[in-house]
Amino acid sequence: MSKPMRLVSMLLISTALVAPAAAMAQAGPAAETPAPEAGAAAEADTAPADDTDVSIPGADIVVTGRRNANIERTAPQVVSVLGAADIARTGEGNIAGALGRVTGLSVVGNGFVYVRGLGDRYSLALLNGSPLPSPEPLKRVVPLDIFPSSIIASSLVQKSYSANFPGEFGGGVINLTTKAVPREPFLQIGGQIGGNSETTGQLGYTYYGTGSDWTGFGDGGRSLPPAYAAWRASGLRINDPGVNQQAIAGQFVTARNALLQRNDNMPVNWGANVTGGKAWDLGVTEIGLIATAGYTNKWRSRDVTQQTANASDLSSLNSNVRRVITDNRVVANALIGLSAEFGENKVRWTNLYIRDTIKQARLGAEDRPDTADANPGVSFQYQDTAWFARQLIDTQFVGEFKPYDDLSVDVRAGYANSQREAPFELSFLYSRSNSPTDPYGQFFTNTLNTGQRPGSATIAFSDLNENLYSAGIDFTYEVTPRVKAVYGYAYSDTNRVTERRDFLFQGNNNIPLGVSLLRPDLLLSQTVICFPPLDPPVDPNCPANPSPTGISLVDSTGSNPTFRAILRNHAAYFQLQADLLDQLNVNIGARYETAVERVSPVQVYDVSPTLPPATNLSRDYLLPAATLTYEIQPQMQVRLSASKTIARPQFRELVFQTYYDPDTNRTFQGNPQLVDSQLYNAEGRFEWYFAPEQRVSIGGFWKKIKNPIETYASFDGNSVTTRFANAPEATLYGAEFEIQKYFDLSGWGELFASRRGVFIGNYTWSKSKLKVGADDPVRAFPFTGATLASQFFRDGAPLTGQSDHLANVELGLEDTEKLSQQTILISYASDRVTRRGPSGQPDIFERPGFQIDFVARQGIMLTGKAFELKFEARNILGTKYKEMQQSGDNTIYYNLYKPGTTFSLSGSVKF
Repeated sequence: MSKPMRLVSMLLISTALVAPAAAMAQAGPAAETPAPEAGAAAEADTAPADDTDVSIPGADIVVTGRRNANIERTAPQVVSVLGAADIARTGEGNIAGALGRVTGLSVVGNGFVYVRGLGDRYSLALLNGSPLPSPEPLKRVVPLDIFPSSIIASSLVQKSYSANFPGEFGGGVINLTTKAVPREPFLQIGGQIGGNSETTGQLGYTYYGTGSDWTGFGDGGRSLPPAYAAWRASGLRINDPGVNQQAIAGQFVTARNALLQRNDNMPVNWGANVTGGKAWDLGVTEIGLIATAGYTNKWRSRDVTQQTANASDLSSLNSNVRRVITDNRVVANALIGLSAEFGENKVRWTNLYIRDTIKQARLGAEDRPDTADANPGVSFQYQDTAWFARQLIDTQFVGEFKPYDDLSVDVRAGYANSQREAPFELSFLYSRSNSPTDPYGQFFTNTLNTGQRPGSATIAFSDLNENLYSAGIDFTYEVTPRVKAVYGYAYSDTNRVTERRDFLFQGNNNIPLGVSLLRPDLLLSQTVICFPPLDPPVDPNCPANPSPTGISLVDSTGSNPTFRAILRNHAAYFQLQADLLDQLNVNIGARYETAVERVSPVQVYDVSPTLPPATNLSRDYLLPAATLTYEIQPQMQVRLSASKTIARPQFRELVFQTYYDPDTNRTFQGNPQLVDSQLYNAEGRFEWYFAPEQRVSIGGFWKKIKNPIETYASFDGNSVTTRFANAPEATLYGAEFEIQKYFDLSGWGELFASRRGVFIGNYTWSKSKLKVGADDPVRAFPFTGATLASQFFRDGAPLTGQSDHLANVELGLEDTEKLSQQTILISYASDRVTRRGPSGQPDIFERPGFQIDFVARQGIMLTGKAFELKFEARNILGTKYKEMQQSGDNTIYYNLYKPGTTFSLSGSVKF
């Protein structure tokens, strides 16, 4: 094997969060480190200075002060690394967007990354080599769009498994490394402003909420109302004697949280950030400090068409809603890192805080088709308001020690807490009969679930709290100069408590019909809730003494509001790294994991009905992995790898409780009978590194998945619910191609004397197939009468989330002597199934299509200070978002809207 491969130590040496990296502060705006033109073969092992800081468990893949060939080349596994320069070139504001440019990766929904078309459940996300909790009720994996690009030094994507990573490695692992401490002091301050063609200056909706919603924290106005908080702590059910429902209901709805406001001129997006760092020499020890803080405030409006069909060939509509959804998203983040380096020993303590809130308002209208199953010809108006707050606190300690020349010891420990709060999720349904014989036929009314007129009002409170403790230790022993052995142990303990309570406001036929014309905050005011009976013999003094003719509450949560989930995992691994020959390297190892995953309902009522079933998965796995790398020539090599990995069910997939996702307008319900998926993986790859930072690679991959977890849709009355079940088996196979090439443009004249062209492209073709036999069983709770997999899954159907084609192209110009970049980014993803169709209907799928972006960065020196300006234009073609069904010429849109084109201008100055 070549020397550069041994220098990087094949991802095996340490878990270190490296100590101070090379200087980040500069006297002037410098260009991202250029790669010279392809030259003689001998030159391909020498590149200019470049720092790439990557920290992963059981390995040190850190190249400081020089770039000895490519990390992708010197690593023993199939990896892609985005360094700080690569992330900056994409111009993305969060790391999820930048990862969407990596070969075989696609970003779905709110920052969930799919590797090679496999769903997010098959992706593993780590921060500095340690696991992360998720603030999403439906996910155990963290959404990567909550990580601003400004706090990330690098992102490593590894697609072939090695034993130093956790066994939940279905499609790949994504490891984010936070910024290290510079050796030279610096301070950088920046700001941004922007807008969207479908949002900024256009129609949108909002509501007051609290006076400090713009901060992302609120001012206490969303605290639990006193009457509700007292009842929640009492252990009584809402319909138990002695529970004053009208006192509770009367404190729920106000003009602050239920009065929708129209805005015909939506504001601009803006943000600010500051980053600074310094290092001190204290004798033989160097101490470093880095701190960063950022804030963004963005608006997004979507004019969405949402339909369902009631015929298997999609020939007739059941519902057809047009809804305007406006989100105000505020993200605040902060990072503080301390490091110390003494001799060959390094320690680092990293602390991260992220708060991500969405204030959402929705207004929808529908003229129910005459073909509808219920209320044909009736018009409906939908109104929803909500506040979703996600928060992540993470603290990590890593130590890298070298007590002897041939022995390295790495230790790491971490604690992370994630929370998600969604209080006062309010939904209102008004209807208009359109009947000429109805005296109220031309008005929208809400009779609160009484009489013959459709109308309802609901409120929900949900809360999630998750704690994650992790620790690990790795020993790397140099058996011989050509052989290294790594032994490691890792422990993680995840504990989640999630609660959701749903209530329906139940009207009373004694309330005059004219009251149903009132807007939501007046309709559910204390006066109406306490509507007095006619000629009462005694004044009810409501709410202290509830009125028998007022409005009551119905608990529509279901069987149980609260669930507790744990995942406790002990793992030990052994890995051997050996240069068998100068051209042949082998990386072989195995990981043993013993884990317990439990999800169980928590009894919150003094007298509780039969609780829903619990889940208790306790499994041990031996997970082998091997990769051989053969160097054909000094710049050409091939890799062969094989492994076994697993994918455990996510917590929320196991909870038999209804959850509504406002982003996708989907209702979900878990299945406590899910089991682990097991994956068998094989891969081959040819790589040619014809010049520093320049390469061509082509490869193929194959996966067999036992018991893959798939989503399917089913009708509950007139609504569609998304559920989960294990399919019997699936296979996934495909090929990848990647190229990165620079072109010297100095011969084009004076204007291009120091400029070069950039071409980066990748393409992934993949196919997946479910294997469903006629007699294969299925456990699709609560459908206990359905026992055959063929009742839910079709043999030969693709896996949910898998696109046959993924492509990314970057075309750009760069100045090799100063910061000046202009980049066009093109991405394409073909259709991918989101869930199986309900009641024999075709599958529901997304059509991402093409997207073209443009990013320009320019450095300027003013008054002796280095300024950077950046301009971005996203989705220039205005590609629509489409989630739909098709049968012949019939099309049903579950979600159809224009995301619009986004423009932003940002600037920063470095001191």
